[in-house]
Amino acid sequence: MGYLLRLGPALLWLALTAPVQADTPRNTQTLSQDPAWLTLGHYQTDTLGTGFTSQADDPDFFLSDNGKHSPQSELEATLASIQRPGDGDGHAQCRFPARTTWLRKKLELSLPDVNCPAYEEWTETLNTETVTLVFAASYLNSPSSMFGHTFLRLDPPQEDAETNLLLANTISYAADAAAHDSEILFAYKGIFGGYPGITTVQPYYEKIRLYSDIEHRDLWEYKLNLTQPEVDLMLAHAWEIRDHNFDYYFFDENCAYRLLALIDVARPGTDLLDEVSTHAIPSDTVRWVVDKDLVAGVYYRPSAATSVAYSLETLPDDQQTLAAAVANGYLAPGAEEVRALSPEERAHVLDATYDYVRYQSEAESWPREFAAPLSHELLTERSKIDNAAAPAPPPEPDIRDDQGHDTFRASIGAGQLAHREFTQLTLRPAYHDVLDPPAGYRAGAQLQFLRLDARYYTDNDELQLEQLIGVEIRSLSPRDQFFSPLSWQVGFGGRRTDTGNKRVLTPYLEGGAGGSWMLGKQIQVFAIATADLEIDDDLDRGYDAAPGADLGLLHQNNRFSLIAGARTKAWIASSQHRQDQVYARGNWHLGRDFSVFAEFTREDHYDRYQSTWQAGLHAYF
Repeated sequence: MGYLLRLGPALLWLALTAPVQADTPRNTQTLSQDPAWLTLGHYQTDTLGTGFTSQADDPDFFLSDNGKHSPQSELEATLASIQRPGDGDGHAQCRFPARTTWLRKKLELSLPDVNCPAYEEWTETLNTETVTLVFAASYLNSPSSMFGHTFLRLDPPQEDAETNLLLANTISYAADAAAHDSEILFAYKGIFGGYPGITTVQPYYEKIRLYSDIEHRDLWEYKLNLTQPEVDLMLAHAWEIRDHNFDYYFFDENCAYRLLALIDVARPGTDLLDEVSTHAIPSDTVRWVVDKDLVAGVYYRPSAATSVAYSLETLPDDQQTLAAAVANGYLAPGAEEVRALSPEERAHVLDATYDYVRYQSEAESWPREFAAPLSHELLTERSKIDNAAAPAPPPEPDIRDDQGHDTFRASIGAGQLAHREFTQLTLRPAYHDVLDPPAGYRAGAQLQFLRLDARYYTDNDELQLEQLIGVEIRSLSPRDQFFSPLSWQVGFGGRRTDTGNKRVLTPYLEGGAGGSWMLGKQIQVFAIATADLEIDDDLDRGYDAAPGADLGLLHQNNRFSLIAGARTKAWIASSQHRQDQVYARGNWHLGRDFSVFAEFTREDHYDRYQSTWQAGLHAYF
């Protein structure tokens, strides 16, 4: 009897584990190296190539204690867990439906039926037939959005033309930042991985409200050509990672990077993540998706600001002035000056003014007691005009954001500084300056990270670091009678500065604010009040500070870009002196891949004049 009692549990254990042992492949080492399995586990090869580490930072993402560093251990643990009988949301098949689907197909497994109520309810709620990659254009006023942002829209079956995609759900990945963190703290933590990244699901209309209506960002929608099984596998993996932390890094493991991983899971072999090197710029990742033939169609959704600006710009100058007078309360919508227009012209003025007032009340918080009555008056006057066409929507830009130049730039040039000849090499990982080919980028916007300029002087065979730009941002947004944005700039890094005796590399911090105005269609003038701070032992007090001004003009088109102007600074901390400079820089664009550049500077510093010129070639890749 005692023998049978001891034998019974052993036989029961053999019965329960027999199916597992029968269906477990003998060589899991080969299967664990499959690119699809590595993608499901977010495994990356270690720096020295000796092993793997998963980018998932949540222990609950793994079924093996050694799963973060061993794809094989995680594979064996997953195979054992999904073949165990059981039920409920805690079962491995319910926690990891994408792994289950892949292993079932790969190994032709016969798995026990498991009921997963939470996952089934989630997929039924999403009701997804197709997936659309959405790119929100860059927004310089927020560090988290300076490069743009991407997310996925989960489109339900298109049963008819009336299906409202605004109600579709979206999947996005972003830093889980504290609400009270400042923009500077967010930028610092985002760069160095101080935030966990979270995957969220929310309705598309909420995204439009945030990006298009509030942040003035156009949206580009790229419908992916995924099959239904591929869509189902993508959603299954989204379920697997939805509650698990992945450290967020602003440059690489960001919103766009995680979406590439989802697409790689959905369609193994696309290898989108292999395109990522030092950084994953959202516009670059969209370009990779397009280049991999994953896009079935593209749709442009202009922001509220773009629509309002276009409606106003299409008015003749005198009617723009009339619309501004009505919007600001100087004229009534039914004033004689408005009624003197033809019905079509009056309708256009009233429509444009109404859209502008509504926009200002939403985005700029115009007082309701002013905006609401004025909106009602505008609608009342508009209702009196019959058979007038509705305002035309803004046309789609000729060049999409993903069709602009690549963001990595390498430059080689030759020049002269005060009769010293030099050759200069410049490397800039990201992203764009105002002289780069403007197509696909915001006009007047500049954003550079980690730019390095190295010079080799031929007179004494000396190699010098000329400057290292940590961050440099400039936003030249034109003002007019309807919109009054602030033009601003900020930057920090290290640069060569003249102490009066020698040129030394000093850390610096600079900023400025002012205004910009259009002269015609492609030229704008700007006036910026600036402030500079330099810190170095070679300076008299170890630091120096200078208020100043930068006055100039900027011209941008797809063939040639030019910026020219005059700067002045009054150094007031270490040694009281002025530094005056006139400058001109231009780029001749040879398509989207190359630009020929030339620049000239004439400077009066420490009561001596010296000139610097340089010419060379930019290459974008």
